[in-house]
Amino acid sequence: MRNELHMRFSCVPSNVAVARIAMATFAGSEFGLPEVEEVKIAVSEAVSNAVLHAYPDGEGEVEIRASLEDGVLFVEVVDFGVGIPDLARAQEPGFTTIDEHMGLGFSFIESFMEEVHLESAAGRGTRVLMVKRRCP
Repeated sequence: MRNELHMRFSCVPSNVAVARIAMATFAGSEFGLPEVEEVKIAVSEAVSNAVLHAYPDGEGEVEIRASLEDGVLFVEVVDFGVGIPDLARAQEPGFTTIDEHMGLGFSFIESFMEEVHLESAAGRGTRVLMVKRRCP
């Protein structure tokens, strides 16, 4: 059986927690607590990146699309903002454009999910696709 979740919300800091809670509830139907914690962190990092970087000149939205089927979780976090000019550099541990941040968001996402795919286009936004498989 396939289960799906689709959320679209304002790209503001308080909604990072909303995304985290929604994904924990959604993933909790198939995954154990340790895996749910990993999903929560990965989704929080992806949404936080959108909040921090996607809309420097104003307001915008973030969309989460998730599906669960046969023990596999697919999560897409999409923004429609400025995009990432250099994806390879943005994925380097420690790279940041905000001095007081550590630049480890993508590293956390990659460490907690089995697959991570990034797409970004200038002026069109960023898409982070994450895949998590249930441990046997």
